[in-house]
Amino acid sequence: MPIARALLSVSDKTGLADFARDLAAAGVELLSTGGTAKHLKEAGLKVIDVSQYTGLPEMFDGRVKTLHPKVHGGLLQRRDNEEDRRDATKHGIGTIDLVVVNLYPFEQTVAKPDVTLDEAIENIDIGGPSMLRSAAKNHRWVTVVCDPADYRGIIDELREHGGDTTLATRERLACKVFQRTASYDAAIASFLNREQVTQKTFSLSLPLHSELRYGDNPHQKASLYGHFGNYFNQLHGKDLSYTNILDIQSAVSLVHEFRRPCVAILKHTNPCGVGCAQEDLREAWDKAFETDKQAPFGGVIVINRSMPLSLARIISEIFTDIIIAPDFDADARALLQKKKNLRLIQALPGVAEVLAEPIIRSAPGGVMVMDSDSRALGLEDLESKVKTKRPPTREEIEAMRFAWRVVKHVKSNAIVFATADRTLGIGAGQMSRVDSCRIAVWKAEQAGLSLKGSAVASDAMFPFADGLVACAQAGACAAIQPGGSLRDQEVIDAADANKMAMVFTGHRHFLH
Repeated sequence: MPIARALLSVSDKTGLADFARDLAAAGVELLSTGGTAKHLKEAGLKVIDVSQYTGLPEMFDGRVKTLHPKVHGGLLQRRDNEEDRRDATKHGIGTIDLVVVNLYPFEQTVAKPDVTLDEAIENIDIGGPSMLRSAAKNHRWVTVVCDPADYRGIIDELREHGGDTTLATRERLACKVFQRTASYDAAIASFLNREQVTQKTFSLSLPLHSELRYGDNPHQKASLYGHFGNYFNQLHGKDLSYTNILDIQSAVSLVHEFRRPCVAILKHTNPCGVGCAQEDLREAWDKAFETDKQAPFGGVIVINRSMPLSLARIISEIFTDIIIAPDFDADARALLQKKKNLRLIQALPGVAEVLAEPIIRSAPGGVMVMDSDSRALGLEDLESKVKTKRPPTREEIEAMRFAWRVVKHVKSNAIVFATADRTLGIGAGQMSRVDSCRIAVWKAEQAGLSLKGSAVASDAMFPFADGLVACAQAGACAAIQPGGSLRDQEVIDAADANKMAMVFTGHRHFLH
């Protein structure tokens, strides 16, 4: 049966007038409410107000307008059910064949930093989700639309199928509705849970962003959900994999630690070289690359400035999997795009804020939710946190600050040797901290870099003096660590014996 009557009630009016005009041209009667009706009438369309259709005015400052049997009965009645037809005839309830609803902008409202609880509650839509769910439940006969992107396709189907949509389309649109209402309810629950002092629940509903090439390994399927595209724009290269997403997140989190021009090189989410400069990205690149000239092969390069041609020329000579920058100069992009397998990722404005959002990881039977470790802690007033006889020099303090900002991005157990603007040796992910120290020393030796006069950072306490002694013997003259070991005094004594300066931040930065 052709669609005879449509109800339109939307917050986002994008494309609505043209859509309604096409419906009217197809002979569809238009019902509408409030601001939507006004919008359509101003566009020159004939519209019946829902209050006229139901015989009741909008009430309670617009909170009640579509919650009426003539609306929901029109949506839910089964066209092939004799009892439903008798009820509809008895109560004068006509069918509504098409519903177009998008919801009050709750998510956008609560995203505002100064939103009040009252404002948030007033943006909780009641009638909209109710109509969407009624129509979606009865999708065998009712077409339901919650996304303006579907308008064009529906009009095309009406023209191709005698004024009606196909059952396959109605099923697809109904599924889309239930995904949308689930996401909407999850957003409301998440916001209100901030005020809860009783037991909380956690819910999450996100749209599919893309199917990923694979997971950790090619035999593992993986998908990306949410709004990744709001923060990263892929400009070139193959589709992303699960591990690519992890690398991108780790790389951008690291480079946002620094305000100076910075280049970082990562492999399997671990930094293998970080360099900063006052102005020249080429200088920053040289410092990062010299830390480990093998690791960039197939790795990730990230910078916190627009990619210039001069740096692109150098990087293009190395096989790299991903390059990330806030922008790419046109000639730099053109050069890098000649490499078909190289992925170019633009980090968009706002990415720093989203990286500070809670971290969610699966757990047997559920998920774990954790605050992000988005800020290097304990760096204020380091002069007051000295534990050794010798205080650090100004140069050593700057080197400790740099090393501390990097070490929090290295998988634990983590050790980083650095100066004030570059890494010299990195040891990651070992079962004992002294082994991480030895690896960092070995990597520096392999790179031909001297550790004499460097600062060393440990993401967690030195549980024994052996790790610190290994660092001192390699040439480190200053150390920064959280402290908190039962053997702290032994470690302090070892630092004093080696004439090292050492500070305790009081904060650890484990990364698992």
